[in-house]
Amino acid sequence: MPRPTAAQFAYGTCTVILSTLAMLLLSQTSSGPGVAVIAVASLALGLLVAVTVPRPGTTRTVTVVPASSRAADRRPVRTARVSAAAGEAARDRAA
Repeated sequence: MPRPTAAQFAYGTCTVILSTLAMLLLSQTSSGPGVAVIAVASLALGLLVAVTVPRPGTTRTVTVVPASSRAADRRPVRTARVSAAAGEAARDRAA
């Protein structure tokens, strides 16, 4: 399992703090169960945001363009997805 990046930690933490404050201020709750529900919802939202932050360099889309300049010769070309994790795994095995 890959380790989280600094951006994932930052976005998740900011989301938890800001969503907790916003929900507490908007709901104006002061009861224990209400605060607990808001805290759990904020943690879940922060986790969702941290997981969905894109990791730098994870996938790249490579598009192949035909060399011919005539429009009649152009055909759709399949694209390949290159994973950076595959290169890291191969590097780790070689070391």
